[in-house]
Amino acid sequence: PQHMCFCFFARGDVLELGDADFDYLAAEHETMLVKFYAPWCGHCKKLAPDFETAASRLKGTVPLAKVDCTASPDTCGRFGVTGYPTLKIFRNGEDSSSYDGPRSADGIVHYMKKQAGPNSVTLRSEADVEAFVNHFDASVVGFFSGPDSAQLAEFLKAAGVMRDHFRFAHTINMTLGLKHGVDTESVLLFRPPRLSGKFEESVLRFTETITTHTLRRFIRDNIFGMCPHLTNENRDKLKGQDLLTAYYDLDYLRNPKGSNYWRNRVMKVGYQFASQGLSFAVANRRDFVDELEEEFGLGASNGGDLPFVTIRTQQGFKYTMREEFTRDGKSLERFLEDYFAGRLKRYIKSEPIPEKNKGPVKVLVAESFEEIVNDPEKDVLIEFYAPWCGHCKSLEPKYKELAEQLYSDPNIVIAKMDATANDVPQGFDVQGFPTIYFARADKKDQPKRYEGAREVKDFIKYLKREASHIPVVSGVREDL
Repeated sequence: PQHMCFCFFARGDVLELGDADFDYLAAEHETMLVKFYAPWCGHCKKLAPDFETAASRLKGTVPLAKVDCTASPDTCGRFGVTGYPTLKIFRNGEDSSSYDGPRSADGIVHYMKKQAGPNSVTLRSEADVEAFVNHFDASVVGFFSGPDSAQLAEFLKAAGVMRDHFRFAHTINMTLGLKHGVDTESVLLFRPPRLSGKFEESVLRFTETITTHTLRRFIRDNIFGMCPHLTNENRDKLKGQDLLTAYYDLDYLRNPKGSNYWRNRVMKVGYQFASQGLSFAVANRRDFVDELEEEFGLGASNGGDLPFVTIRTQQGFKYTMREEFTRDGKSLERFLEDYFAGRLKRYIKSEPIPEKNKGPVKVLVAESFEEIVNDPEKDVLIEFYAPWCGHCKSLEPKYKELAEQLYSDPNIVIAKMDATANDVPQGFDVQGFPTIYFARADKKDQPKRYEGAREVKDFIKYLKREASHIPVVSGVREDL
């Protein structure tokens, strides 16, 4: 008698699924990444080697599979595939979510490792709870009365939505929560044990009714605590606020005691200023060497063993603590008092002000920007450039010619600034090079980006239209 064969073919480590066997095989895997493709599709061919490499590296953790939609149109139709390649994450055979991670082999591996396993880990013993919360990152643990709990269902739904960002676990054995004071269904947020200290609670209790929205807000508001460890992974979440950071040789693996020594000093002083809207963090100087040099002009040799302290506000204003960080915390206290009293001079990255600046194109640096650009008597055209930028180099002779033609006009300044060596002031958005702005004499608070063509005649036409005075163009005034 013939046996029905559920066959799947693997060229390399990517499983090949089709209409006949998709449901049967996908259901066998807790988590699986599936690529829906067409053989003629160029993007699919480009993705194929990375997908193959990722499959080999993830073998035994998360399987990767592919479906040829020209051969298996039913499966692709059922899952709403309309373009190629489409990548989807399946959990126990169910279409769980679109894959929106990177498409490189490294990116797929990193992303799918985080996706492996359940949305929320089931904990069965006190040892399970301790092991789960003893982690580098914070942990969110739900304690529920049984498998049919309505709040558990909501918790699992929330975990499914937020699993990429936070760690979730749950138990239906309420006695596991007793040592944490849990006697009714609740959710606890455990901050990382290495960051526990006397200035704040290490475990916080969520007391509202669970929904994805309420739980997300609770986690977001509390996860970092008073003085988190700033890393390249969480920096974007922390940078959206006024933030003081102490950078030093922080290393929780090799030297947890020393790492917390300076953090405790920061917290002790920061505690006194906690209600004034400034957030605090500590970071390993080595993780941010380039940024400290680029943003704060700090070389690797500065500071020795003592922390280097910076403040960066939401608006992008920067301050650095010039005084040495003293062990009694007094220097940090003085720095914060001066910051809140508005006595600190902002740190501005600037080249030195040029001694001679008589050329037709005025050279701006961050330190002289205010004086030259915001002169209320002058209309100023500013080119923000980068020394390595090809478009800037091709603009240079035209920009110089424009400046020469307008040199005799006392009301117009043609200027340029190296935006890689100088901080770009507020009000000017420079993402690429060259970026050109016009600051009119009577509208200094509303600089306008120049979007026109970049020939001399185009600039002159623009200035004739926008300038506060009719431009004096040498020798060609009457032609305008």
